[in-house]
Amino acid sequence: MSLRLQASSLPNAPRISNAGVESRISDDRDALIYLSGVQGSLQDSRRRESKVDDNDSGQPVGGDASPAHADKESTAGQSVRDDDGDRASPLQNEGQGPIAWSSLPKKDQLFILTLARLAEPIVQTSLASYMFFMLKSFDTTLPDSRISSQAGLLAGSFTFAQCLTAVLWGRLADKAWMGRKNVLIIGLIGTFVSSIGFGFSRNLSSAIFFRSLGGALNGNVGVMRTMISELIVEKKYQTKAFLIMPVTFNVGVLVGPLLGGWLQDPIHTFPKVFGPASVLGGKNGVKWMTQFPYALPNLVSALFLLSSILLVVLCLEETHVDRKGGLDYGIALKEGLLRGLRQVILGRRSYEYSKLHDDEETSVELENRVGATSRTTKVSASQRPNLPYGQIFTRNVVCTFIVHGLLAGHLGAFHNMYFLFLSTPRYDREHPSEVGRAPQTLPFHFTGGLGLCPSTIGFALGIIGAIGVCMQFGVYTRVTHSLGIIKTVRVCYSGYRGERGVMLTESLQYRYALLLFPLAYTAIPFLVMLPTKHAPPHAADGPWVWIGISSLLFVVVAGRTFSLPITQILVNNCSPHPSVLSSVHGLGQSVSAGARTLGPVVWSTLYGFGLHQGYVGVGFWSLCLESILAFGASWLVYEGNGHEIRLPGET
Repeated sequence: MSLRLQASSLPNAPRISNAGVESRISDDRDALIYLSGVQGSLQDSRRRESKVDDNDSGQPVGGDASPAHADKESTAGQSVRDDDGDRASPLQNEGQGPIAWSSLPKKDQLFILTLARLAEPIVQTSLASYMFFMLKSFDTTLPDSRISSQAGLLAGSFTFAQCLTAVLWGRLADKAWMGRKNVLIIGLIGTFVSSIGFGFSRNLSSAIFFRSLGGALNGNVGVMRTMISELIVEKKYQTKAFLIMPVTFNVGVLVGPLLGGWLQDPIHTFPKVFGPASVLGGKNGVKWMTQFPYALPNLVSALFLLSSILLVVLCLEETHVDRKGGLDYGIALKEGLLRGLRQVILGRRSYEYSKLHDDEETSVELENRVGATSRTTKVSASQRPNLPYGQIFTRNVVCTFIVHGLLAGHLGAFHNMYFLFLSTPRYDREHPSEVGRAPQTLPFHFTGGLGLCPSTIGFALGIIGAIGVCMQFGVYTRVTHSLGIIKTVRVCYSGYRGERGVMLTESLQYRYALLLFPLAYTAIPFLVMLPTKHAPPHAADGPWVWIGISSLLFVVVAGRTFSLPITQILVNNCSPHPSVLSSVHGLGQSVSAGARTLGPVVWSTLYGFGLHQGYVGVGFWSLCLESILAFGASWLVYEGNGHEIRLPGET
């Protein structure tokens, strides 16, 4: 993108020595800021003139404008000024359609972040399809209730370590000497090492160690959200841009469990390829696959991570304001490799020197001057004031984190209990001690799971990702846009500087989505009571079982689809100052990780207790209480503007 400016067209514009020559300015941040300031001043001038005209015709001036006049402003699609005079998010225009994916700026950088994000949920969700059986292989004498508790500890080890270090990674990402990109690379490398180590673990202790290592080195979710918010500055694109993260997660949830269930224990899954007397197995089968039956899916996940690491190192641009435009060794290496490749393919004779024309010399001179101005500006930018860490915790930040933690907690607990529920053997009257002591009696006194095998569990878990992708691409944008046209309201606070635009759409869909979770959590345990084709101990099967699974997962995914993207926007915009944006995301990730640590541990223990006592629904039904609490706390949250605190020297 390039801008052509004439010095005479800008008030107080700097003089250029070559009179009458247009200065060709590359995509420079300072020029864009200057242009936006000029545009804002012109719009303010026009508004003041229109208000004077309205006053002459009997209309009130300033903040006392009539509701009709305010509605006229809203439907015209004009932006609402927030309390600091900055441009707030524009209200939706009835004449415009939803923002298209193709209209997003910086698509190449968003694509790299998408692939980097995709590698991690594939790793995290692939192990869910075989975790129960992997833990069972460590000690075959343990009962299923004990395995359930161990699964909660294993799932919580990653998030607990992440909870302890996410704030640190967020603070480091805000430092000019570290930046966002380096923190992201460290996190990907940590997940890469953790994945390989976990696959070759032979006992619970080593498995917990490698999962904890991956969590301790991983602060990537908060950093990625920060980079997206810095790449996508205009708020009209943020709803679509922040949807990338949950969409990518759902793709990972779709691919990961299928990959894990398909590749686990390859000696028995693919006996003709890896087993004894097979193509690759030789006489006794592939030895390392026999000793480490769950290593193959982790090695495949590590390949995804390795490709993401290379892509981030070579192609991703730094978004930290004090590091943008500086020397990036990864990008420099990529450009050097491309130059060398072109030289090999085209030959050295393809590169020749030629004399510049006079107008080209002028252009180069002007670009050099603009570059010098940019460097001078960036030196002064490094001296910008930073908000002290203790002032981050405003009331809205605290309330946003509370809701964020409650939502992450019950979603994490649900996913952990769900794959345990799928793995738990069915209740068998002839062998009741395996999953409970009491007979099945409605409405609450029943036990047992669905008893699915790893490959079927991978399919059942993949349904979550498939429904999520379909809803986020086909439903989320249209519903948001439709409600935005009908129900947009401006709320003005008297005695407060300026105005604050509030989208009733996001508030309604956010809060109503939170009500879907208690409905699903209440009904899920009753899946064991549905009629099946085969009696226990055979796995639950038949059309009624899969209709029930798909229907309840549809409710859960619908709630998640409409709540998680808005939660990310709320966390991003609750930041009281731009200098602590990555720190806020780090805190948000730490709160989320802490909640996702306690959730699986506490509710997996409750699930095992209920399973043993003959009440398999205890874990799911108690989870309803937390989801209802999250709905109540959501009424304490409002959307900030990302710059509510002004430091000395800021205007």
